Amino acid sequence: MLTALVDYDSGNLHSAHKAFERMANERGAGTIVVTSEADVVAKADRIVLPGDGAFPACKAHLFDRSGLFEAIEEAVTVKARPFMGICIGMQMMATRGHEYTQTAGFDWISGDVVKIAPSDATLKVPHMGWNDLMIDHPHAVLDGVETGDHAYFVHSYHFKVAKDTERLAHVDYAGDITAIVGRDTMIGFQFHPEKSQRAGLRIISNFLGWAP
Repeated sequence: MLTALVDYDSGNLHSAHKAFERMANERGAGTIVVTSEADVVAKADRIVLPGDGAFPACKAHLFDRSGLFEAIEEAVTVKARPFMGICIGMQMMATRGHEYTQTAGFDWISGDVVKIAPSDATLKVPHMGWNDLMIDHPHAVLDGVETGDHAYFVHSYHFKVAKDTERLAHVDYAGDITAIVGRDTMIGFQFHPEKSQRAGLRIISNFLGWAP
């Protein structure tokens, strides 16, 4: 069993790699590899796409690597292999992003990534730190994760999901902020599971055992 963490120079993968390795070892879920090679991604049983920074820059970095997105897309949308997007990796699953300039996303989950605009002007953007999850729909990867569990966020834009059924969880930041999206064999997290302690490690463990 091989899980590929995609490296495309859009974030520090050290903490994610360590968290996935730890949970893979605990549940005997095979090998975790950090890779920027399309052929490795094509062979992987599971794919994780992290990302920190701005939506347009992250997409450009990903598409600059020959064949890398094509390998991800075939694995996920044709071969139905489990996929996890984290932070910008989750946002790029959207139809469009509106950070700096309108940028096409993967259009795997319909919706737009827009600037956070809390109704309380005293709340700062970026939305940074711990927030309480509110689970909207059950999901196998969320087994053991409950409303009220804490997750760690760092972002200024959020995913306005077109279909309620594809928003699995949200948080309140003087308005709804999408926390988790998903459909079929794909799931995405606005927060960082690798930095979210008990709930985050449970999510990673569940993903490594997920057989949709």
